[in-house]
Amino acid sequence: MCVFLFQSSLHVFVCLLGLVVLCHSQCFFEELEVKDPNNPPKGCVDKDGKLHDFDSAWVRDCMDCSCTSEGLSCCSKIPDANTVDVPEECELVVNEKACSVKVVMKSDNEKECSPI
Repeated sequence: MCVFLFQSSLHVFVCLLGLVVLCHSQCFFEELEVKDPNNPPKGCVDKDGKLHDFDSAWVRDCMDCSCTSEGLSCCSKIPDANTVDVPEECELVVNEKACSVKVVMKSDNEKECSPI
């Protein structure tokens, strides 16, 4: 019974961590600029100058981006370490290659933190 409760608690903790990551991500929005009403834009241009079609989505530099007729929006897949509450015995570890984050024990970064 105790193992089941621990696994359930751990599952809830991981799900809540995912929500925290989504809620504490850095986002930006760039409104679509129409320079010539007779020649409207066909999509959004990213920071590298690449044109993305309307209603498209992509990931670049750990940012989830999308283009709509309103403009370009991007949100970081990695939360700002200053905005995530991490237990004192734990630390937030960022893997920028995989665009992922995990909370691990400071004493052993191979062990993920548990809520108990």
